[in-house]
Amino acid sequence: MKQSMMFIPTLKEAPKDAETLSHKLLIRAGLGKQVAAGIYSYLPLGYKVLKKIENIIREELDKIDCSELLLPALCPADLWKESDRWDQYGPELMRLKDRKNRDFCLGPTHEEVITYVVRDYLNSYKKLPLAVYQIQTKFRDEMRPRFALMRGREFSMKDLYSFHENAECLDRWYQVVWETYKKIFTRCGLKVKVVNSDTGQIGGKEAHEFMVMSEVGEDDISYCTDCDYASNIEFSNLIEGNKCPKCNGTIKVAKGIEVGNIFKLGTKYSDSMNAKFLDRDGKSKSVIMGCYGLGVSRTLMAVIEQHSNENSIVWPKELKPFDLHIICVDSKKKEQLETAEKIYAKFKTKYDCLYDDRIERAGVKFKDADLIGIPYRIIVGKDVENCQIEVKDIKNNQVDKINVDQIENEIDILLKRNE
Repeated sequence: MKQSMMFIPTLKEAPKDAETLSHKLLIRAGLGKQVAAGIYSYLPLGYKVLKKIENIIREELDKIDCSELLLPALCPADLWKESDRWDQYGPELMRLKDRKNRDFCLGPTHEEVITYVVRDYLNSYKKLPLAVYQIQTKFRDEMRPRFALMRGREFSMKDLYSFHENAECLDRWYQVVWETYKKIFTRCGLKVKVVNSDTGQIGGKEAHEFMVMSEVGEDDISYCTDCDYASNIEFSNLIEGNKCPKCNGTIKVAKGIEVGNIFKLGTKYSDSMNAKFLDRDGKSKSVIMGCYGLGVSRTLMAVIEQHSNENSIVWPKELKPFDLHIICVDSKKKEQLETAEKIYAKFKTKYDCLYDDRIERAGVKFKDADLIGIPYRIIVGKDVENCQIEVKDIKNNQVDKINVDQIENEIDILLKRNE
């Protein structure tokens, strides 16, 4: 992709209301732009990374035999009234009426809709278990949206729902999703702690949150220094220095960003919405459910928060927006331009390349390149007169001068070594 043709509106300074590093870099690197409080447009570069996160999610959920579908964002109030959540959910629920004065909401989550969709099909134990998911825009009328995509009124989320004939099957599936989430976050370059949590407005009997430790997190996490125990502090009531309830180690407290949560719903929705099946003895029973949320846009923010400095994002290898960033230092110089064009033509069929062909000062190009954070740079500058170009490995801060004739072989070796 030629950079002159790609919409990447970088900024020298972050907006005054941007408090966190990830918020500042989201705007400065041209990944997103605020439209209203808690509502953002994903610009081409940010959307490209968001799609990579989605693809990782799909790949890992496919491995455990989940089916993807897409549910409506506009949900009729009648379904929410069946589950008794229409009045319970509170002011965060985006409510509206159609021209016939019928009540609807913009879905913050889809337990009611998915129960309605599958309840006629799941009439026998022979059709259980079942797991379906979607990646979709969600809506919550947050009182205080903040930190850009970290807490927004419109956001991207993956929600998965599982259906079972008994609690033992749900328990097994719950653990499978738990391990799958850990794989997803690892591939996204995030280290997470799994903590006990309240079931909140979703409901159910048991829930856990997947937390990325960060000073900008809105949740306080108590965790053990000696074992894997961790819990939301509101749930555990443990403070710094307490003894671990699991191993008697020492409790520490830190802030965390919630990027995922999982719930054992049991029969909360199937009871109220009459989702029944015939068991092995021919008896009618309520379907047992689990639900599993993963914040796609929030994961993007957590990645930027963990993988950046004040003026640069360094993307994890699976989320890099491009493989290579080819920079023509001075596009007005014929030899530099021709060499850069040849290199771009050679590599664009093999790799995902961003080619900075803009007529801009070198300083502007390099500052933008730092913000964007593509891991490998090919820099075509004045040394091209001596048949030399620079190859820069951003993560390791290593720069090598390569003969023009050897560039294809050297890049192939470099990228293969770092797959």
